[in-house]
Amino acid sequence: MNTSMVKGMAVGGIAMVVVGAGAVGGYKAMKGPQFADVVAVKDVVQTIVTPREKCETVQVQHQAPVKDQHRIAGTVVGGVAGGLLGSTIGGGSGKKIATVAGVVAGGYAGNQVQKKMQQNDVVTKTEQRCRTVNETSRKVVGYDVTYRLDGKEGVARMSFKPGEKLPVKDGQVVTTARPAGNS
Repeated sequence: MNTSMVKGMAVGGIAMVVVGAGAVGGYKAMKGPQFADVVAVKDVVQTIVTPREKCETVQVQHQAPVKDQHRIAGTVVGGVAGGLLGSTIGGGSGKKIATVAGVVAGGYAGNQVQKKMQQNDVVTKTEQRCRTVNETSRKVVGYDVTYRLDGKEGVARMSFKPGEKLPVKDGQVVTTARPAGNS
């Protein structure tokens, strides 16, 4: 073998090593990072209002049913008592006027006394009263995730809580599928 051939092989070998190293470095540079760092995670919360019926048993007072709506018993008893009282006053025709006045006044007074007694006569019953109340609850519906990729920050809304890193595919952060092993 001549020296020029040895020199050529040596230069060719060195060139192959340089080109191969450059190709590996270029491939790694083209491939980019495999993960993005998670910087912050904020819960996205939804408030849910659920109406429901709430019932309670309560004591309620009602006016008792009136048996003598025209208060005849009170009027009659009051009239009789007033007439008797009026008849004890005066004499002659004055006695008759006092008796009639006693009947009228006693009848009115008896009527009013019975009215007051009927108004105060109550019956207590147990009733169930219902009303609609709103119950409020909060539900986490997602997560706003801030991540850092190649020195730049980005934000993505995700349906699951990520770990410390997010996968990167073709230079884009993957936020749709839960990586295996994360919960």
